[in-house]
Amino acid sequence: MRVKRYIVSALPEAVSMIRTDLGSDAVILDTKEVKVGGFMGMFRKKKMEVIAAVESGGAKPSEPSQRRSQPEVSAMVEQILQTAQRSGSATATATMEPPPAILPTNRGMQMAYQASAATQAQPVEPAQLRPTAPAADENRRLEKEQFIINEIRDLREYMVKLTKGQQELQTLSEPLLALKERMSLQEIDPAWIDRLLDTMKELEQAEGISLDHAETWRRAASQLEEWMLPYCFSGIRADAKVLHFVGPTGVGKTTTIAKLAAEYTIKQGRRVGFITSDTYRIAAVDQLRTYANILNVPLEVVFSPMDLPKAHHALGERDIILMDTAGRNFRSELHVSEVNSLLQANEPNETILVVSLTGKTADMVAIAERFKKFGVSKVLFTKLDETSVYGAIFNLVMNVELLPTYLASGQNVPDDIAIFDCKTYVRILLGEPAHE
Repeated sequence: MRVKRYIVSALPEAVSMIRTDLGSDAVILDTKEVKVGGFMGMFRKKKMEVIAAVESGGAKPSEPSQRRSQPEVSAMVEQILQTAQRSGSATATATMEPPPAILPTNRGMQMAYQASAATQAQPVEPAQLRPTAPAADENRRLEKEQFIINEIRDLREYMVKLTKGQQELQTLSEPLLALKERMSLQEIDPAWIDRLLDTMKELEQAEGISLDHAETWRRAASQLEEWMLPYCFSGIRADAKVLHFVGPTGVGKTTTIAKLAAEYTIKQGRRVGFITSDTYRIAAVDQLRTYANILNVPLEVVFSPMDLPKAHHALGERDIILMDTAGRNFRSELHVSEVNSLLQANEPNETILVVSLTGKTADMVAIAERFKKFGVSKVLFTKLDETSVYGAIFNLVMNVELLPTYLASGQNVPDDIAIFDCKTYVRILLGEPAHE
């Protein structure tokens, strides 16, 4: 048996050299990482030690046969394999200069390079084929090849997307670039940003003009208002006697209820009643009771759905009843159904989802989709004053199709709450036009 040791930068170099020196029947016995060169133990370079062997009297070294192309391998794989084939002819010794840096830094691409070169090294003549590997080894090889193909496919898709984005930036005027940046900072859904920019470019092309910053902002505001118009001006039904407020803990449901109660009693002269089922949070009942005493509003506490008929009967003479519910984990279907079981009323009623603008859009969407299953279609946004990012409102309205009712900002009762208005919201969303 002939055994030979190679010190190389990467496995594909060794594969090509082993085939040249020992022939196609050679096998790799061991591979490990070593450090060579340097000065007094410092500045040493990482190399790979490869031990290969071939049975005495084995096949003579032969020229590498032409590689067969595999239909599932992409053009990028082909390019990598060609690079590996060119690099395989380099001389690999401990004192040789390191080969050109052709390996990409991405780990998946490096694996693709190494495994692809190894695949290329296999002979194509049936007579030279070695006995088949065990099924476990074959499965591992197939899994590795599939992993490599998936890595390269993902990288190719990313590069295409990156190239498309760069080309798009080159075609946008300075005002449109500023608009895109503003929408991105506001965390508007990228699909809606692209749609808005396409609309603006079509306007420029149709009129044969280049819009300045002020005109770009004006027309963008008009377009956003047009998209949101079907969802605006819904408010709360005038004939609704019972209003249920649901939402996560900490979004300001109790304070919002107090603001609305003050508006109904002081500004509209309506008789208001409170119901609360928030018996989970410490002092939650006391907080609402404090507001009730200030506003001279009766309060009923319910612990289960069986207590609701009694509470509604006690407040039967009231013009409108505002019900506070407990903030729970609304990602759980069980908790949502538990809260929904408390939303019972024989009178005309509405349920309003309360969300905080300081939360993540993804979390708001998850909560909204849970309640949409139970017929909740209206939303109230709080904590407008605690953030400078307002895109979540647009995303929730346009993507989930919830109807906005009020915007709340601050702790002052009965102030710091206003009916949702599209024009006002879009003006806040866009801010002032960028300066030329």
